[in-house]
Amino acid sequence: MRGALARLRRATGLPVAFGGLVEPGQRRVRLSELSGAATFALRGLAVTSGNGLGGKTLALSRPCAVTDYSLSRQISHEYDAAVAEEGLRSVVAVPVVVRRRVRGVLYGALRTAQPLGDRTLGAAVDAARDLEQALVVQEQAHDLLAAARPRDTPPGTPGPGPGWEQVREAHAALRALAPRITDPALREELLTACGLLTTGVPDGGVTLAPRELDVLSCVASGATNAVAAARLGLRPETVKGYLRSAMRKLGAHTRGEAVAAARRAGLLP
Repeated sequence: MRGALARLRRATGLPVAFGGLVEPGQRRVRLSELSGAATFALRGLAVTSGNGLGGKTLALSRPCAVTDYSLSRQISHEYDAAVAEEGLRSVVAVPVVVRRRVRGVLYGALRTAQPLGDRTLGAAVDAARDLEQALVVQEQAHDLLAAARPRDTPPGTPGPGPGWEQVREAHAALRALAPRITDPALREELLTACGLLTTGVPDGGVTLAPRELDVLSCVASGATNAVAAARLGLRPETVKGYLRSAMRKLGAHTRGEAVAAARRAGLLP
């Protein structure tokens, strides 16, 4: 959210931006982040669906804007006191939509009453799209974390057993997803989960660099170099380089030998 607000201000030139996510199980947005604000009047404000500009955006699932907030007849005025305390006049609100559901609202605002042009509205929508993608990645990460722990195979259990191929697929997906996570805590949680899915039995002290392990995880799932490159956001030549380096460290001459050696070393599930 904080990054999305900073991008919104840079792209639109609006001096104030704020926003929040929809509270679980509720039809309201809690304003949790402020950027460029002079007061704390808006922090923690709960904006209910249908009320005010943000509530209208939440209800309609589309961007809405007003030229002069306190005088606008297009919205209701439950939040006029907080908006006036911050000194805001022209305001735009855009929804953050993930899987056809509004997950949050971003606002940009001026302290003067003037129309916000199409360029400003478009830039605000783009900032919301960036946040949508970040939320999609976060949800994928949580889904993979859940899928990585099948009921019949405890984490860290070696051997083929029921569900073990699912564990290997989840491990490869987690390794590919982790570099795309901008939240350090969530990224660390993903990588920790990856570690739990390996056997944890060292063999000869072999150590692979993170990207070498990412590539080898993809290879272990049956991916070609081209597919691994697409998953990891790398060039195919770069994937080949990481794979050759991993093979050398593992004393392997083929891709299959490298995967087998990494599994013996406890580096792959």
